[in-house]
Amino acid sequence: MPEPDSLRLALAQINPTVGEVDGNARLASEAITSAREAGAQLVVLPELCLSGYPPEDLVLRADFLDAIGEALEGLATETEGITALVGFPERIDRPGDRTRNPIIDPVAPPAYNSLAVLARGEVMAVYRKSHLPNYAVFDERRYFEPGPEPLVVDVEGVPVGLTICEDIWVQGSPEADEAAAGARLIVNASGSPYARGKGAAREAMLAERARTYGIPFALCNTVGGQDELVFDGQSVVVSAEGETLARAAQFDPELVVCDVPLASGAASAGEGAPGPIADRLDEDAEVYTALTVGVRDYAGKNGFEGVVVGLSGGIDSALVAQVAADAVGPERLRCVVMPSPHSSDETQGDARAIAANLGAELIEIPIAEPMAAYERALAEPFAGTEPGIAEENLQARIRGNLLMALSNKFGWLVLTTGNKSEMSVGYATLYGDMAGGFAVLKDVWKMTVYRLVRHRNEREGTDLVPTSVIDRAPSAELKPDQRDEDSLPPYEVLDRILEAYVERDIGRNSLIAEGLDESVVDDVIRLVDRAEYKRRQAPPGIRISTKAFGRDRRLPITNRYTSLKPLPR
Repeated sequence: MPEPDSLRLALAQINPTVGEVDGNARLASEAITSAREAGAQLVVLPELCLSGYPPEDLVLRADFLDAIGEALEGLATETEGITALVGFPERIDRPGDRTRNPIIDPVAPPAYNSLAVLARGEVMAVYRKSHLPNYAVFDERRYFEPGPEPLVVDVEGVPVGLTICEDIWVQGSPEADEAAAGARLIVNASGSPYARGKGAAREAMLAERARTYGIPFALCNTVGGQDELVFDGQSVVVSAEGETLARAAQFDPELVVCDVPLASGAASAGEGAPGPIADRLDEDAEVYTALTVGVRDYAGKNGFEGVVVGLSGGIDSALVAQVAADAVGPERLRCVVMPSPHSSDETQGDARAIAANLGAELIEIPIAEPMAAYERALAEPFAGTEPGIAEENLQARIRGNLLMALSNKFGWLVLTTGNKSEMSVGYATLYGDMAGGFAVLKDVWKMTVYRLVRHRNEREGTDLVPTSVIDRAPSAELKPDQRDEDSLPPYEVLDRILEAYVERDIGRNSLIAEGLDESVVDDVIRLVDRAEYKRRQAPPGIRISTKAFGRDRRLPITNRYTSLKPLPR
């Protein structure tokens, strides 16, 4: 019987929730049904979609793995007339584990990161991920054993090679072996987290693999937010020549159906492409959407009734309020203004205007009286000292306490407003403006904050955030006439140094060699190194770069290594 010249393929980029096994199985079931109704012969779902990604230490629980195994068996019964590839953590049954002494014996990974082949009502085969990433946000060697061998399966007479995420980022086996074994299509189930520009890079990598082996490649990626991570979808099919045949949208669940040509030169990405090709967002729209999805899913998946933001009239809280309104709806956003004696009429007026423009509820709680009460309580222990940082930070801590009280009373998620520039140099107050449940701008540089506010205003066609907020010199307003640049270099300079030092690990001498002022570089590095203890206590926040604080950048708090020259005594 001759081999078919095409295969109708469906890529089901869904938004699973970690640990919600039954709900994730329902999403998979709906996708399989929709794919069958669209005439697909093969449907691919994302990596570990039954558990949600990343499941972390849930994988260490046998009952969790068993529940997933049961869900997989149930899902298999729904695959008459179609083949489905479903990602799941596959339990490794080690008889000795029941008697192992955990003090003496090392713990072996309890599972494989697997892709089940479901067809004709059964689990027909299982592919196990070969390459387990253990860098950046990934920690897969803690949980999974590497798979022992490649796998090619027959789908309606077409040999299809199976891979999972990292397997194709590392060129060679298994896809090379599968191509050599006669695979006419390589598919990849992915849980590839978002970072700026990663979707385009991922697609370019897939095209390179397709050209290398002379066969089409297809990748199905997950979407949605999971704690700090956001997944951008952009599932894609490329031809043997590396041309894009189909592409799903960014960040939204979608089922993409594509008639994949199995003969070289049978299709191109131009007129008559065999599947839909979604446009990509520009960089600012992409980052803004990632932040929105991160807030939406963190609040929604954790059951918060709404969100609350301390609105100062500054640029950072303005962006957080914009994102929050888009993420959960203005009816579930509360903006709290908490003026102190140092708050200017201009910033307070702008804060009220932002809340009104967004359609959010405004709550006003002046803090002059709590400030006075704190001053009286501390009068004796502070006697004989000059007012300084301690008194300034009391304002931030009073505001943090008030926001957390509203959270406790009404079940609202407190969104903190500090950006990555401030977090880098410790220009944030522990138990004050750092207090909250989710740090929206934790991985967003200050200069990017300005760009994103302008982007959202332009998208609206009106100034949701007044231009006075964008044009005003940044200030914490914790004392009269305070400006951020009293303590920090201009943000244009600061962000340049921080991006190199924090995200690219560029050292002092190399920064100076780039023409940056030596004393400024030294001051910034010193601030970054001293603030690690603060960052360790910050709430989780959305990752949009390849090196975010938390999962990506892990430094000891107690650490005496420095590239700086000793300070004069």
